[in-house]
Amino acid sequence: MRFTPTRLADVILVEHDVHGDARGYFLETWRADAFERAGIDAHFCQDNYTRSNAGVLRGLHYQVSQPQGKLVRVSRGAAFDVAVDLRRSSPGFGQWVGVELSEDNKRSLWIPPGFAHGFFVTGDCAEFIYRCTAYYSPADERTILWNDPQLGIEWPLGGAHPVVSEKDAAGAPLGEAEVYA
Repeated sequence: MRFTPTRLADVILVEHDVHGDARGYFLETWRADAFERAGIDAHFCQDNYTRSNAGVLRGLHYQVSQPQGKLVRVSRGAAFDVAVDLRRSSPGFGQWVGVELSEDNKRSLWIPPGFAHGFFVTGDCAEFIYRCTAYYSPADERTILWNDPQLGIEWPLGGAHPVVSEKDAAGAPLGEAEVYA
């Protein structure tokens, strides 16, 4: 595995070693000792699986008192995955990073606690598998507005209007949102 910091150094792109032949392929998606050597000391308690159709945009989600670190990957399809730094004490506060995750590139993204997460489906669908460091807590969940001009996220929408849930459409702009110290 190769671990590459993104422009927000705490968000790490993980490229897996793919071993394949005519029968198919094999890759490790999680290995505690390799992640620890890369400076990621994550203890996962919950795995999630989502499927979204073409044009769907989800996020930007986070939990205020039970922040989740997430290791995300796309097992089928493709998506533009985004992390936003919500740690007021961080030099990256309010900044975002986005990467393409797909069944073809087989990459994962480590998003540490203190970040909001969202994605836009760029293929026919996107099936996500993500591991979390804290349990999902609906009462604790918050949403930052996906198109907040203060964030300026460059979603690859291609001129289309994304399919967004009512909850995500009603997200708070960063300037009004609960954030971390």
